[in-house]
Amino acid sequence: MTDWRLRRASQRDAPAVALVAGASFLATFAGILDGADIVAHVAKNSSVDRFAHWADDPASIVTIAEHAEGGAPIGYTLLTTPDLPIETGEGDTELRRIYTLPLAQGIGLGQALMTQAIADARTMGKTRLLLGVYAGNTRARGFYERQGFTIAGKRQYLVGSTLCDDLIYARNL
Repeated sequence: MTDWRLRRASQRDAPAVALVAGASFLATFAGILDGADIVAHVAKNSSVDRFAHWADDPASIVTIAEHAEGGAPIGYTLLTTPDLPIETGEGDTELRRIYTLPLAQGIGLGQALMTQAIADARTMGKTRLLLGVYAGNTRARGFYERQGFTIAGKRQYLVGSTLCDDLIYARNL
C-alpha cells in the first residue's frame, strides 16, 4: 500500500512545500552547519514566496508528496531552469530540490518523486536532468548514482560563513 500521493503543487501549496523544505534542510545539515546559518539560508532560499513563484513559473514544476492519511506534506521536488556553473542548453532542466522528511525515508517515496521528476522533464521536452548535491551527503549521492546520474562538475557556495562543496550530477533522459 502506498503511504503517499503525489500531485503538482500550486501557489496555494507554497506554505506546505516551504515547511518541508525548511525541515528537510534542517534535518540534513543539523550538526554540519551553524544553526543560525541554517535558519537564514532557509528563509532566503525556501520561502513561501519563492515556492509560489516557482509554482506559477511555466519553466518550473513543483511536485508535492502528501501523506495518504490527512494529506500532511512529506516531500517535494522542484524542476526549474538550471542555475549551475556548468555549460547548459535548451534541453537541460535542473532538479533543484528533491527532499523527503525523515519519516518518509525508506518507503519508496524518493524513487516515486524521482520517477515523476523524470517524467515531467520529458513532458517539458527536456533531454538532460541536472542536480547539485552536497558532496558529503553519501546517502543522496548513492541514490542519484543508482538512478543513472554521473558527475558533471562541482560548485561551492556559502551558507553563512561555511563554504560548502557540491557535486553536480547529470543524466540524459
